[in-house]
Amino acid sequence: MVPAAAAPARLRDDAPAIALALPPAELDPANRAYFDKCMEKLGFIPNVLQAYGFDVPKLSAFAAMYNDLMLAPSGLSKLEREMIAVAVSSVNRCYYCLTAHGAAVRQLSGDPILGEQMVMNYRAARLDPRQRAMLDFAVKLTERPHEVEEEDRAGLRRVGLSERDIWDVAAVTAFFNMSNRIASATDMRPNEAYHAQARTLRA
Repeated sequence: MVPAAAAPARLRDDAPAIALALPPAELDPANRAYFDKCMEKLGFIPNVLQAYGFDVPKLSAFAAMYNDLMLAPSGLSKLEREMIAVAVSSVNRCYYCLTAHGAAVRQLSGDPILGEQMVMNYRAARLDPRQRAMLDFAVKLTERPHEVEEEDRAGLRRVGLSERDIWDVAAVTAFFNMSNRIASATDMRPNEAYHAQARTLRA
């Protein structure tokens, strides 16, 4: 009897983190503490941080901007900010951000269906008027920024967004357009752990 051939070993999809051979820099104490906190809270260091780790000033600037936009106090909830990230990343077809921030939408909402809808087509989701207006604005700003005008801002005001909220929608949108392009240019690979996160509906 001829023995069955062994199944080939599966290659990790998240290694290497990017397609550029950039050696990691020596982290300063603040960034080392940040990486340690990621390991403590997530169980891994997001590959986007590893990707920026070749240049400590760039890593610090990226992390500071991300944490301010996505985690600091805002009139937008953390879920709303993640929804913007995914709607923008869907337009740009960014594998890294769709995977990582799709997982964040699933976690924050407790709704894996919403996470999938955001990734595939946010218009399929049963959104409230505020959320729909916010995402429509973010997508227009991504696809046709030269067409954004006062009526677009007025539409956000009509669903209750403040002037600062409009700024925050624009800032999150702009940040993820930049991040999507860096990720696509470098073939940034999302950590495999993201794929399995929050796939079960909460009771």
